Amino acid sequence: MRRPGERGGFGWDIAQEAGTLCEGEVLPRLGTLYGVLDRLSAEGLIEPDHDEVHRGRLRRYYRLTGEGEGALAAEARRMAAAQVAARRLDARRALRGTRPEAAPRAS
Repeated sequence: MRRPGERGGFGWDIAQEAGTLCEGEVLPRLGTLYGVLDRLSAEGLIEPDHDEVHRGRLRRYYRLTGEGEGALAAEARRMAAAQVAARRLDARRALRGTRPEAAPRAS
């Protein structure tokens, strides 16, 4: 997803970018992604940027709105705080010797 003033991304492009940013941990299915894009658009967090026909198929490009930028920043802060809390909890468990084994990562 692009910021206001930047060229927007389309569905497949957004899914690929999410997978890359999350190192393959998050791979949204396109059907799910389009439902999320519709919801975010209805909430005013993203907006259609432009449509383009590529190999006979319509691509709708989206970009973040100003409100979407704020929501993204707030979510990033929330997730960072949750990560700090999880690390603290893990450190406490390690000191007590009750640290659970890490789950294997999906490949």
